[in-house]
Amino acid sequence: MDLPEDEQQFLRDVVKASRQKIHAVQWVDRDGTHRNTMLSAPEVTRLNTIAARLKVQKGEVLRQAAHIPVPKLTKAATPGAPTVPPEPAS
Repeated sequence: MDLPEDEQQFLRDVVKASRQKIHAVQWVDRDGTHRNTMLSAPEVTRLNTIAARLKVQKGEVLRQAAHIPVPKLTKAATPGAPTVPPEPAS
């Protein structure tokens, strides 16, 4: 395939993930919605590690994680947004 390296890496990762066993984790979202989150083997291993350290179940970790606020991007950091040039010094 004649593709850029980043696209080849993306495709390799997709194929690798599709070959792995997928794990379903059931949990309840903060609004009470029942969810099933599909995780790859490395993701579920990391979630298990976090859950063991917190001494709670995997679903509880995800429920608590739903309350973590997403950091807001500053105007300059927003992709595609024009940056405001600094004012000239007088």
